[in-house]
Amino acid sequence: MSIKDDIKALLKKHNALLVAHFYQKDSVVELAEFCGDSLELAKKASLDDRSLVVFCGVGFMGESVKILAPNKRVIMPRISCCSMARMVSSEYFDRSVELLKEYAIEDFIPITYINSNAEVKAKVGALGGLVCTSSNAKTILEYVFKKGKKIFFLPDYCLGLNMAKQFGLKAAVLGMDSKEDICRADVICYNGFCSVHQLFSIEDIEFYRERYEGIKIAVHPECKPEVVELADFVGSTSQIISYVKGLELSQAVAVGTEYNLVNRLRPPYNGENNTFVLSSTIPECPTMNETSPEDIYKLLKSFDSGRVANEIILDEGIIQDARKALLGMMELS
Repeated sequence: MSIKDDIKALLKKHNALLVAHFYQKDSVVELAEFCGDSLELAKKASLDDRSLVVFCGVGFMGESVKILAPNKRVIMPRISCCSMARMVSSEYFDRSVELLKEYAIEDFIPITYINSNAEVKAKVGALGGLVCTSSNAKTILEYVFKKGKKIFFLPDYCLGLNMAKQFGLKAAVLGMDSKEDICRADVICYNGFCSVHQLFSIEDIEFYRERYEGIKIAVHPECKPEVVELADFVGSTSQIISYVKGLELSQAVAVGTEYNLVNRLRPPYNGENNTFVLSSTIPECPTMNETSPEDIYKLLKSFDSGRVANEIILDEGIIQDARKALLGMMELS
């Protein structure tokens, strides 16, 4: 039997669900029953009737399943760290809130991007805030802004600035802009970012437009505002997939997001590739690429022997407060 057959047999034996994020390696995606973005996978995994979830992604994603379905067991081949999520800890969140208070800014609602750990989500939920994703950030920001309050958006300043610009709102970044700019801002952003989406530049767009007449540029809203402004399409991972697959096969497109996803979007047209990665380097997420089929097999073999490894365990209080922020988002979107 191959390792793929062994994994399938162990999944069946323990009635386990295997899911994988879009950015995982092809060899991992091929094994998954569901493949999607972080929220899509959290929803599907939490609603599935199986009590054991094997999650191939990064740590905060496995935590999201546990928050939505506390009675499930969630194990991960690797509890890899999202670099963006790591930029805002519970302590850093508290420091930021204290700084806002020092600036006499107290009437605000926090919104945390789903790329944050459970403790941060819980603190946001405890303050009456919400979680958002790249696909529903516009809806969540609009809801909060209509309440007449300032928004503290974390951890991705690029997504915060891009969303604020859509609404014509003033935005500023803690640690980058002056106290005066922060106090005047409608949307106050934490200074975090995605290391992969920071790779895409205006020069990359200019390169492809000069070389391929009529090429479309599609990017993720985690990209820098100046890149987003020049793109033909801006959307979440799932939205980018739908956009690219809706194009004529003859239409060339350069995509500003993670390499593994872009690489499997479309087959060549007339023997030539016309789906490009919008970068001069390969924009691979290093932590997403840590997981391998061998890791999945070892995890399941260990579980089969009664040794549970890499299980997501969260404090009940953390789950309750983080759940408020997640469910609030899901109700709105």
